[in-house]
Amino acid sequence: MRVLAVVEGPTEERFVKGLLAEPLGRRGVFITARRPGHPGRQGGVPPWRNLQRELVGLLKEDANRHVTTMFDYYGMPVSWPGREEARNSSHAEKAELVEQAMLHRIGEALGGDPRTLRFIPYVQMHEFEALLFSKPQLLAEVVSGERHTRRVPQELERIVAAFGSPEEIDDNPDTAPSKRILALAPQYQKVIDGNLAASRIGLAAMRRKCPHFAGWVGRLRALGRLP
Repeated sequence: MRVLAVVEGPTEERFVKGLLAEPLGRRGVFITARRPGHPGRQGGVPPWRNLQRELVGLLKEDANRHVTTMFDYYGMPVSWPGREEARNSSHAEKAELVEQAMLHRIGEALGGDPRTLRFIPYVQMHEFEALLFSKPQLLAEVVSGERHTRRVPQELERIVAAFGSPEEIDDNPDTAPSKRILALAPQYQKVIDGNLAASRIGLAAMRRKCPHFAGWVGRLRALGRLP
């Protein structure tokens, strides 16, 4: 079973290829990733009209491949399906509302029942770094390097404790997950350090701490031939 993930940027692309591909491959699910738009595009959330056209094209060009996504809710223009309706919903419902609206739009574009599609939308509430708060101690070891002190892991633990789960760590220009890391470790590099931390933290820990992310991984795992 082959899956193509259309993802927001180079960090997510490396995450899918580096952390998701190997465990899914053991189940017979072979996943790769690409950014939307032309080759070499750095990333970001595109307008929905552009992405829908691309997703429909990818689904049509290969009838034996599933397509999934990995984009941030708070980075989306309000023109994305479900985005405006989700504005006043609870935190736990926002991403799911957008995912269901995406599925409906793709189903309409393909002229079929969206439940039969080979499309698995995934929207994460905040940026990739939220997943790294699944194990604050390991994240601190990576981002601190030789300057590792007790303060960094303590501060990361305090941040997680203030929210129900890492997925709920708020996203605004000053307190987004990556900004919180940078405030403690200014040398943090998103693509390199973020994925190094992800590999040390591991998929199992992220699935335990991040239920919405776990649901997406579960849907991908269910495509495989093993229980």
